[in-house]
Amino acid sequence: MGKKFSVQGICVSAVLMALICIATLFFKVPIPLGYAHLGNGFIFIAAFLLSNPEGMIVAGVGSALADLLGGYTEWILPTLIIKCAMGYALSLGFHHKEERVKIISVRTAVSLVIGSVIMVFGYFVAGSILYGNIVTGAAQIPGLVAEDIVGVVVFFAFVYALERAGVMKRIVVFAEK
Repeated sequence: MGKKFSVQGICVSAVLMALICIATLFFKVPIPLGYAHLGNGFIFIAAFLLSNPEGMIVAGVGSALADLLGGYTEWILPTLIIKCAMGYALSLGFHHKEERVKIISVRTAVSLVIGSVIMVFGYFVAGSILYGNIVTGAAQIPGLVAEDIVGVVVFFAFVYALERAGVMKRIVVFAEK
């Protein structure tokens, strides 16, 4: 039989989805074709806490919801696809043999880089298609890279704070039941 979902796991997923949406909507800086935001930091956190398919779904839906609520309707489908792929890759990298990897590890660093590359490349392709021009799609790359760098800082700061406060173990226990 497949994976069982618990009420606690669903609640943790919903809270993380809402945090991704809020961090994307309300903490943003304009860049070509859109905006840079803090949402990726919370995608990294969600993928670290949740294995797949939850990590993938939370990343994609939380981000697409921000596009819907923020008025970027042409980006909803590309965002859903890109952020789902990003969340899937991150969760896959962060969870090895049914166990979450350590926050400070080569595997964590590689996972963050792969997730970031998927996001930047995905938005480059989507922007090029939506606006019919590769140069226009490429114009957003520096802003997207900066967004991911800030996201990595948010990820490490929040996960470190959660671990120091002793909250991390409780969240992970609820998310994995």
